[in-house]
Amino acid sequence: MKKEKIELDPECKNHIRGVRDTIYLLDGKWKTIIISHLYYTGRMRFMDLKRQVDGIAAKTLSKELKVLEMNNLVKRTQNNTMPVTVDYELTEFGKSLQGIIDTMGEWGIKYRKELLQNE
Repeated sequence: MKKEKIELDPECKNHIRGVRDTIYLLDGKWKTIIISHLYYTGRMRFMDLKRQVDGIAAKTLSKELKVLEMNNLVKRTQNNTMPVTVDYELTEFGKSLQGIIDTMGEWGIKYRKELLQNE
């Protein structure tokens, strides 16, 4: 027996598409963590960010920052120093993720408490 496909109204479809786009953009182990560090600390140099993001390899951090920069979430500034240093910070568009980052952090704290409570 074939099930009927439930037809959603256009507003629901649009919302679900937005959720899918957000997940696609923030997909992976590191992007949200990098954004969170930049959100809470502000502008950071590459090596400082690498030290903060526990367990990330330099090559992976570089790749993820390029993707975030390409998607207008992170701004890269090359400084005129010797040796050359590079700073990263959230763009205004990247800062618009504030609500998502705050909500994820609050939910994660509740989740951890729930797990520890049930042990």
